[in-house]
Amino acid sequence: MSTQIQVKNPKAMACILMLGAFIGLFGETALNMALTNVMEQFKITPPTAQWLTTGYLLVLAILVPVSALLMKWFTTRQLVTGGLIISLIGTILAALSVSFPVLLAGRLVQAMGTGLLLPVMFSVVLLIFPIQKRGVVMGVMGLVITLAPALGPTLSGVIISTLGWPYIFWISSVFNLFLIAFATAKIVNVSEITKPKIDVLSILLSTIAFGGLIFALSTMAEEALSSSNVLVPLLAGIVALVLFAVRQMNMDQPMVNLRVFKYPMFTLGTLIMFLGILIILSTAILLPLYLKGALLFSAAVAGLLLLPGNAVNVILSPIVGSLFDKWGPRYFVISGFALIVISNLGFITILSDSTPSWQVVAAFMVLFFGLTLVMMPSQTNAMNQLPRELYADGSAAMNTLNQVAGAAGTAIAITVFTSGQSSFITEFPSATEPQVLAAGVKYAFYFITGISVVGLISSFFVIRSSDVKQTSPVRVKSKELARN
Repeated sequence: MSTQIQVKNPKAMACILMLGAFIGLFGETALNMALTNVMEQFKITPPTAQWLTTGYLLVLAILVPVSALLMKWFTTRQLVTGGLIISLIGTILAALSVSFPVLLAGRLVQAMGTGLLLPVMFSVVLLIFPIQKRGVVMGVMGLVITLAPALGPTLSGVIISTLGWPYIFWISSVFNLFLIAFATAKIVNVSEITKPKIDVLSILLSTIAFGGLIFALSTMAEEALSSSNVLVPLLAGIVALVLFAVRQMNMDQPMVNLRVFKYPMFTLGTLIMFLGILIILSTAILLPLYLKGALLFSAAVAGLLLLPGNAVNVILSPIVGSLFDKWGPRYFVISGFALIVISNLGFITILSDSTPSWQVVAAFMVLFFGLTLVMMPSQTNAMNQLPRELYADGSAAMNTLNQVAGAAGTAIAITVFTSGQSSFITEFPSATEPQVLAAGVKYAFYFITGISVVGLISSFFVIRSSDVKQTSPVRVKSKELARN
């Protein structure tokens, strides 16, 4: 039986949703290339400046699970236009900021809008296209997920050098205005409005859980693990996360249905997506710092050096999407992670204050070649194992963990980067600033390489979802009832 919902213009709906998500995800990393400018203008340190990215991702991590509930309270059009309007308010506030707190507030508001859009995009696209076309559609959606944050530093580098960093937000505002107009005309409701009871305790626990964990990881860049500013939020986050999970499993109408993790390929696909996003966001904050601070390129040149890697993603994503329907996920994911490991080993080998730029470009291209092979097949295979009634829950769970991965990756990358700089200064007290910065970035790539190896090991357990349907919880339960 088909799970497709017929709408008048599914391509127009998908286009609006993907463009809205693209602008929001582009916003995740758009300021990374401007961090040195912002640090100089507002007189702040790198650990403080990274909150412009980490805070953005933290709001997404908190809001995305809530949006699964909101999709059952509000129509698709209300959520899409509402998310775009909130994003517009955030971008205008950030563009007009005259101090760091105002800029951070604008970023957090902008993230609230993106947090509403992302789960809606996933759920709607899965509902309005037939399963035989999902490979291609998810290929385009995978392009949005990986290209937007990866392209952020490239586009923003050109904008910063020609117009100044506030125009990153002015340009986003213009796109949001156009999308609001199109969404009002083209978006129709495809979700079922059931208005379930809002569990305030679940919302509170998820906020404390993700907020505490990410705050602790971010604070570790400046303070020791034993510090109360790290230890208290870390423990609070862990306890709240356990309580949140227990509560969801025991509720008739959970805020996030964690039973989606009973489907093995969904669980594995979500883990692989988590690792992939962590790698993307870690790299997206480290390489701009390296290219500008160690190799002393301008923002525009540094951004353009990252463009070939993004081009690989653009070219390959639709191709991988079309081949996925024929070949399945396994070989894509294994070969993709092998390339990711190779590229990160390359970064560890080549990074210094005198590395030829072509070597950085080549390693980055190999990295995104691998990521393109990993992301869409993993995501599509994961979602394909879920029954239709769990699409929204699966989307919310996956997107929540993706944002946690991004926030954690950014926070840990800066923490390891800072630690690497300190160690290098201790060993070489007369080192120049570019040498210290290069050493810190290289040190952080040891962490990213370790994550890549975990992903490679996980990839060997991937099989096509259709091959494990007979063991899914729904089928098993049906067989047990038939026996009884």
